[in-house]
Amino acid sequence: MYGLARRLGSFILVGGVATAVQYLLLIVLVELFGVFAVTASAVAYGGAAVVSYLLNFHVTFHGRAGHRQALPRFIVVVAIGLGVNTLSFALLLLFLPYVFAQVGATLVTLVSNYLLHQYWIYRPSA
Repeated sequence: MYGLARRLGSFILVGGVATAVQYLLLIVLVELFGVFAVTASAVAYGGAAVVSYLLNFHVTFHGRAGHRQALPRFIVVVAIGLGVNTLSFALLLLFLPYVFAQVGATLVTLVSNYLLHQYWIYRPSA
């Protein structure tokens, strides 16, 4: 139970760092470069995914599964998360300013991403 609680805490911390990277990229792309908000959100999600993978692999799950196994799984989860994030963001953007729409999209993807990370990406094959 302690190991699960520690992993969850680490996952949340890593998620916070990756989310900060995502929001920073989103704001920079929209405000400084004039990128369309939905496109900027998708690009920022991809950048945050790289940070998330590296930190979760090395810190949260200690590479229990090697890169050969974890990376392809992670790419599938990122693709799913990107779809959920982008769709949620685009829908929320109809009603909210882009930063608030991103907050809602982030909350929508949080639970599914954790479950996929915990029980599929970093779990060693049987």
